[in-house]
Amino acid sequence: MLAKPALILIDAQMAFVEWERAGQRRNNSDAVDNMARLLDAFRRGGLAIFHIRHASTEKDSALRPERSGYQPILQTRERAGEPVLVKHVNSAFIGTDLEMRLREAGHQALVIAGITTNHCVETTTRMAGNLGFEAQLVRDACYTFDRVGFDGRSESAEAIHNMTLSNLNGEFAAIVTTDTVIAAVADNIAA
Repeated sequence: MLAKPALILIDAQMAFVEWERAGQRRNNSDAVDNMARLLDAFRRGGLAIFHIRHASTEKDSALRPERSGYQPILQTRERAGEPVLVKHVNSAFIGTDLEMRLREAGHQALVIAGITTNHCVETTTRMAGNLGFEAQLVRDACYTFDRVGFDGRSESAEAIHNMTLSNLNGEFAAIVTTDTVIAAVADNIAA
C-alpha cells in the first residue's frame, strides 16, 4: 500500500447522471459503485478523503451551483468531517487549497477516481504527477461519455477512456483497479 494515501474523488455530481438519463452513453457501468466501494474502504481504514466538486461559471452549465447537477451523487456523498473542495476549472489543484492540505498532512500518495476520465480526472492526475505526488488512477472508478471529435467522427466512451489511461500511465500515474486498492487498504489496516 502507498504510505499515508489520500482518496481524491473528483466531480461525482448529478449532472453526469442527468446526462446519462437524457440519453448520453458512457462507459464503466460499475464506476459509481466502485467509487462508493473506495469511499467505504478509506472510511473503514480511517484514511483521508477529499471530495472535489465542480462549480461551473459557464452560463448554461449543468454544474452551476444553483442547478440540480451540482449536487453529489447519493452513493458518493461526503460524510461529516470529509472536506469538499470547490473548483471552477478542470484541475482540483487550481483555485483550491488541495495541494497545501495534502502536503501539510503528509499525503504523498493519491488515489484518484471520479468523473469524467478525460476532463477533470485527467487534468487533476496530470497535475498530481507534475507536482511530484505518487498518483494511482483507478480505471474502473471513473468514466466518460461518447463524443464527437474535432474532425466530426464519433468516438466511443471506451476508446476515449482507454486512450486517456494510456496517456497517463507511467509518467503521471499508475493505473490500478478498485479491487487492488481495496485489498491494499485492507492489508494496511491489518498491519
